[in-house]
Amino acid sequence: MSTTVAGAPATTGQATGRGGPWATLVAVALGVVMVALDGTIVAIANPAIGKSLDASLPDLQWITNGYLLALAVFLVTAGKLGDRFGHKSTYLTGVIGFAATSAVIGLSHNIGLIIAFRVLQGVFGALLQPAALGLLRSAFPANRLNIAIGIWGAAIGVSTAAGPIVGGLLVEHVSWQSVFFINVPVGVVALAVGLLVLPRNRAVDRDSRTDVPGIALLSVAMFALVFGVIKASDFGWSSWRTIGLFAGALAFGVLFVIRERYAAHPLLPLSLFRSVPLSIGTALMMLMAFAMFGALFFVTFYLQLVDGLSPVESGVRILPMTAGMVFGSPIAGILIGKVGPRFPVAAGMAGVAVALFGLSRLPLDAGAGTTSIWFVLLGLGLSVVMVGATEVIVGNAPVELSGVASGLQQSAMQVGGALGTAVLGALMTARVGNVLNGHWTDQHLPKLTPDQVDQAKKAVAGGVAPIPEHADAGLAAAITKATNLSFLDGMHLAFTVAAAVGVVAVVLALFVSRPKNPATTHTPHI
Repeated sequence: MSTTVAGAPATTGQATGRGGPWATLVAVALGVVMVALDGTIVAIANPAIGKSLDASLPDLQWITNGYLLALAVFLVTAGKLGDRFGHKSTYLTGVIGFAATSAVIGLSHNIGLIIAFRVLQGVFGALLQPAALGLLRSAFPANRLNIAIGIWGAAIGVSTAAGPIVGGLLVEHVSWQSVFFINVPVGVVALAVGLLVLPRNRAVDRDSRTDVPGIALLSVAMFALVFGVIKASDFGWSSWRTIGLFAGALAFGVLFVIRERYAAHPLLPLSLFRSVPLSIGTALMMLMAFAMFGALFFVTFYLQLVDGLSPVESGVRILPMTAGMVFGSPIAGILIGKVGPRFPVAAGMAGVAVALFGLSRLPLDAGAGTTSIWFVLLGLGLSVVMVGATEVIVGNAPVELSGVASGLQQSAMQVGGALGTAVLGALMTARVGNVLNGHWTDQHLPKLTPDQVDQAKKAVAGGVAPIPEHADAGLAAAITKATNLSFLDGMHLAFTVAAAVGVVAVVLALFVSRPKNPATTHTPHI
């Protein structure tokens, strides 16, 4: 049987072997759990890494952004490799590489090495994540895919929930290195289960050829875009270097589109975007990630450096958000299956926007009750948007392009996250620079010169008080108070802008619809 989705004929891609659909779900969830666990653990460990290695805020941002950069560059290519050479082998290669690079990062004692291996870790993460969704797309029929993605999202939520707690305990009682070492046993279990239960490796796009020019053009375009966004705060948004990077991204992006339009075996068939739901789902994923990653980057700094919580206490404080994702994901999958994605995704994104606006009003000493309300709402809203947008993107693609569609979904998320971290970070730093002198003089401190403000604002934007050596207790307390108030003003602006982006996404979600042809190329027994 064949079908046409987004204008492209589909061919049979059913996976065969010992593993059934539910066993496949368990196996791929284990690998993606490792990645999700790593993300929240690293966020908790960032302040400890900064203190241990005397790393600056830009260094800590590079621990996150270097990883995001590698993902953004390689995700679509990795998805295509899975389609051509088999999702199982691609997935298992990603698991092995991710665990191995985690071990190397834990053994590193130099911030440059950590950033370098985080980039390499991102390459293996790029192999793993699209292959996981590709395996699900091949294993489940369309009318069950949303449920599978909901359960898959809940598994990610569980690991995300465990990450802050486990990370906090490890940072406090072992070392920051241990937050990377923990990926090794998780990777070993994921590898063993994958070898045992995943279907035999089988390419779903055997007739395709490697589009080397397309890979090169897309890689350069994505690198220039994400690198430009990351470095814009350092270069200046109006700097010729920033403008040159964005212009290069645009130029190579146009060349990539032209190449894909005429290539016999394109890396990213443009016919995919004839599906309006798929295109909107991609934009939604990007906007959601912009708001989430961009705003939440500063939460751990707020909780630990401003609110004075320990890493474990910070993890507990964030737990309501991840708990909301755990419970919300499977419910979202069932709800979307019954009523379609439009209204659940719009409502979920509205919840995200409201939660971010609530967080933009946090005081210096916000209690657990105040933050929990907004974190629960944020987690529930994110779970619906993630499940809905993922199902819309992956479910609207033919099976033989499931890896490419999964790579597109993940790429949109990572690009949005990089944009959010950079743009909101730049806005926050600028805001801190504008208000720092006011809070400084309010604490009866001598007014800072423009040069002193420029030197201090990046540290203050990271929640670090620029206290001089041998300062007495009264001076240290005044500087800390001025720092915390300035940081809070900057964080409020970041959350407000993130909430506004969420409102734009709500409007966009109203144009999402069910796939016009939800039939899959096969219907495995479930």
